[in-house]
This record gives sequence, structure tokens and C-alpha cells, in this order.
Amino acid sequence: MNTQFHTSRFAAETTIWPLQKSQPLPEFAISVQPDFKGDLNETLLIYGTEGRKHLLLGLGEKTGLNGLLKAFRKAFYVNKAKFSPRVSVDLTGFDAPQTEAILLGIYGGGYNLKLYQTTQPETTLFYTDAGELHIQVADTELAAAQEAGRHANIIWDAQRAMLDLMNAPSNYKTPQTLADWAVASGRKHDYSVTILDHDELARQGYNALLSVGQGSENPPLLIICDYNPDPSRTDITTVGLVGKGVTFDTGGVSIKPSANMHLMKSDMGGAAAVLGTVEVAARLKLPLRVVGVVPATENVVDGMATKPGDVITSYLGKTIEIIDTDAEGRVILADGLGHMVRHIQPDILIDLATLTGNVIAALGYQAGGLFTANDNLAAQLLAAGTHTGERLWQLPIWDEYKDDISSDVADVKNYSGKPVNGAIAAAKFLEAFTENHPAWAHLDIAGMAFADTEFGQQKNATAFGIRLLTEFLLKI
Repeated sequence: MNTQFHTSRFAAETTIWPLQKSQPLPEFAISVQPDFKGDLNETLLIYGTEGRKHLLLGLGEKTGLNGLLKAFRKAFYVNKAKFSPRVSVDLTGFDAPQTEAILLGIYGGGYNLKLYQTTQPETTLFYTDAGELHIQVADTELAAAQEAGRHANIIWDAQRAMLDLMNAPSNYKTPQTLADWAVASGRKHDYSVTILDHDELARQGYNALLSVGQGSENPPLLIICDYNPDPSRTDITTVGLVGKGVTFDTGGVSIKPSANMHLMKSDMGGAAAVLGTVEVAARLKLPLRVVGVVPATENVVDGMATKPGDVITSYLGKTIEIIDTDAEGRVILADGLGHMVRHIQPDILIDLATLTGNVIAALGYQAGGLFTANDNLAAQLLAAGTHTGERLWQLPIWDEYKDDISSDVADVKNYSGKPVNGAIAAAKFLEAFTENHPAWAHLDIAGMAFADTEFGQQKNATAFGIRLLTEFLLKI
């Protein structure tokens, strides 16, 4: 699809009319549907003369960026088969951030979840190379809207790739698949990618990551993506991102119930956020060094699998008592964080993971959990979440919770065994592997990375975190 910006109306065969609640209707629509109210996600398709079509799209009152994105995505997804190859949208009165969100929604409306169906639905011409999207903006907003369009295109490319990876089943997605994607992206967009394979992980002592993957025939890997716009500079701000990359999680010996285990192909949501964000940073040429570290593995069961009660030694040398093999995400993140603090020493360190069901019990499916002792970093991440609509909510990480990870036989244990504050206990475990980094934050995105959407009947990927982290990086 080719996106073009205009400062006057373009006469396309299909026109989208975004209307806020109680906003006056276009003149042609008054006699057709005078009771259209503009409620959020309300739509009305009107057939005009000479084969033209008009879609009224309600935006509700004071709808935020994420609401705009979702409203346009749903409207385009549901109605795309009725659209002509050329579609125009009047965004006069919308600012650049709103335009970016709306474009992301329009691009997302063409997503196809039917990745492996042998009979594919016919692609609407609008969502092919022959399609044209014409955006009308005010004269004063043209340059900003064009830049917003560039951002939206780059972000959507990364999101779409991560949606496909997260939605892929485990027989199509192994740790090597993530590594191959990262290598290809790095070559295309000019950032370095290093892969530590099983033998190198063993030689260097990444035993926490190895312990989770030792029950699988697909060996674990450590993926290091490094976007550095100016390696000659030593004063450049470095942001380290660590993402949990469990490509399938059975729970290991502490096996999960079968009812929803098929959804555990989603347990790489943190990795998706990190991989996608590094690509976006490189393509936007941000004046920051952004390093992404992804410990990638499967957590499955065979005779070699780690057992409850085992003690392993992490990359940093701290010993871990494994109480529950289904608390594997924090174990691999221990080595990911260890690599970051030992080799990269970033100014800011953020990890993301689909880590605990407990954070969903606390926050539902409306926000990810934020854990940090750094008030300034918390404020920046919360502001980025509020702005983009990929929201976070801060939870405590007081030292009184340290007892939850105290072990009788090792430095720490990976699971408290308590039915309460599980997300906090997991964050305290991770904190032990940051070497007291002064600007570290943990984001538990278990409720946000996989959700109910218009794309399918079951939960599917959201690419949560890419917009959040991109906004955070742009602001710093």
C-alpha cells in the first residue's frame, strides 16, 4: 500500500469519515442516517453515487492514541473487503501522534492471522502494492504528518514481523528461528547481531539459560542485537533491553494444565518487544545506543530436564534453587541480565517478560506491571505508557519481599510457593541479577502480549511493548 499526504481532499472511491461523539455529520449523511452518534467503534457504510462508498467511523469522546489505533484497525479489518483500491481519510484537525496511531491502525487492519491455512482469503486490493491510502491534513501539519507516516511504517513493519513470530506454533518457531530473524534484520538495517550457541553458552557458563533448555532437542541461544549509531563516542546514552524468549513453555517437570497450554507459544512476548524495538531504533536512526539481549529457549520435558530441587549456577556466579520449573522465565532472564551488566553496562536497563499470571490477577488485561526503585525511570516509563496507551502500573519492590526468594541451600530460589505477590517475588528475584544497577526496571507484560482481538477467535499476539519502548527512547 502506498500512503500519500495531501492538504486538500482527494477524491478516492472509498472515503473514511472519522467523527467524534456528537460531531456534525457530513452533509450527504444527514438525510441517510441522522441518528449516527459517533460512539467509539460505531460504523456506518453509505453507498454514494458513481460507485463511491463512505464509511462513518465513530471515535467517541477524548479517545486516546491506543483507542484511535484500535478503532481504525477494527473498522478497516471488518470492512476491508468492501473498500476500493484507493481510500482517503480526512485527518484535518488531528495532530502528528494521532496521525501515527491512526496509520498504525489502518496498517494493522490488513493483518492476516491465518498463517498456515491452505486456503487463504483473497487479499483486498487496498492491502496490496496496488493500494493507495490518501491522507488529508492541514497545511500546517503536513511535514509533521509525513514524519508520523514514516514512523508508523517503520513501527508497523516491526510489529507485523513480531505478530507472525508470536502467533507461530512451536514446530515453526524455535530459538534458532528468533536468531535467524535477528541476523536478517541486523544485516538489512545495519546493526550488529551476535549469537551465542549451546557450546559457547556452556564454555562461558550461562548455566541458568542452559538448565531451562536442556530438556529440548532445540538448543537454547543467547541473541545480542547492538544498534550503535556512533561507536567512536563514549558519551552516548546506552539503553539495555532484555527480553524473555521462551518459544514454547510446557512448564517443564512442573507441567502446566493442558487446557490452555497451546497458548504458550506466546511466552516470547518480551523477546518480541526487544527485537522489534531494536529494529525500530536502527531504522529511525535514534541518537542512542540500544542493545537487546534475548535468552531464547524451549521449556519442555524429557529425561534430561531440570528437576525441582536442583541447584544451578548462573552466569554471574549466583546459585539458584529451582523450586518450580514453570518459573523458568526469570531463570533465563538471570543470565540475560548477567550478560548485560557484565558486558554492556548500560545507562538504563529494562527487562520485559510474559512472566507471571499473578500480574494479571492484580492488573487484569489493561496494563503491564512496572517494578523499579528508580523514581525518574518509573515516571518516564509510565508517561510513555500513558501516551501510547500501552499502559503500565507501578507495583512495589520493597526489600521486605526478599524473604520470598530466600533459599536454604542456594543464594536464591526461583519461586516463593506462596499464593500471593508472585509478580513482586519474581521481580525481586530478577533484581538479584542486576548487580544493583541504579536505573533498572522490570516490566511484567503477561496480560498484555497476548489478547483477544478482532483477528481471531482465541487470544493472539499484540506486539505490546514496541510502541511503548519507542516512545520512551524518543523522549530520552
